[in-house]
Amino acid sequence: MTQPKTIYITRLLPEPVMTALRERYALVSEPLENQIPTGDDQRRGFAQAEAVICTLADPITDDLLAAAPRLKIVANYAVGYNNIDVAAATRRGIVVTNTPDVLTDATADLTWALLLAVARRMVEGDQWARSGQWPGWAPTQMLGTDVTGKTLGIIGMGRIGQAVALRAQGFRMPVLYASRRPCSPPPGVSTWVHRPIEDVLEQADFLSLHVPLSDTTRHLIGSRELAMMKPTAFLINTSRGPVIDEAALFAALREGTIAGAGLDVYEREPLITDGLEALPNVVLLPHLGSATQQVRIKMGMLCVENIAAVLAGRPPVNPVNRQG
Repeated sequence: MTQPKTIYITRLLPEPVMTALRERYALVSEPLENQIPTGDDQRRGFAQAEAVICTLADPITDDLLAAAPRLKIVANYAVGYNNIDVAAATRRGIVVTNTPDVLTDATADLTWALLLAVARRMVEGDQWARSGQWPGWAPTQMLGTDVTGKTLGIIGMGRIGQAVALRAQGFRMPVLYASRRPCSPPPGVSTWVHRPIEDVLEQADFLSLHVPLSDTTRHLIGSRELAMMKPTAFLINTSRGPVIDEAALFAALREGTIAGAGLDVYEREPLITDGLEALPNVVLLPHLGSATQQVRIKMGMLCVENIAAVLAGRPPVNPVNRQG
């Protein structure tokens, strides 16, 4: 009887995914709820594994890959993959895959949840209602800002950026976007306008970031860019934390350079810049972009599918790097 292939999983995945993996493969170890693997854990796992499933929070370095003589594939449980030394993996003939498409709508939905929450002061209102101190309705109480008809600015018009822009139609919002190239809006949509990033910064009432993390996008939004925004504007980030200079953002929010922010990701995650949590004009979420049961299962099953293909000698479904 053929021995099952060996797989190392850095974090516990949703149960349907874990069941599929246990049925098909031999696990190096059983991941535990909320357990963060140590460097020693990773080295032991990589040394034995023919396939690895990792997350954005797991740095996959050249040294780690060098200690993995049997490894054929690293399946990243995310769309982004800057946590992996892809060049090193390619040199060693190791396939790297990701999980695009399946989390587009969930992340776009969460972007709008953040936008509406910060515009309408929902977190403040929830806290007040729960406190037992709310005295009842009053005409000047908890005034936020309109969303409908305002200008939505988007930086990065890939799958998620376009999904966010499409939802803006329901709020009758014109969309200005900055990206490397123009995109074609869906039929019947004429309100998407491709503009230089400076124009988007200056004109947007709500600015939403949807770029991958790279050397060119790290601190894409800093003091200079924040100063270009309207003092009434709001910044939303569901992409990657280091795209924003978090210290500069804290200063801009405290000083009134911009009106508010909604953040799902952070520059030094899980650490958050001291003081941000105390500002009333910020909504902070713990990286929930893809956090629906359905999406997290789909992400895991896509990892399973990529691993099955590579270990069977077939091309992966979602390759990040090309072999040969």
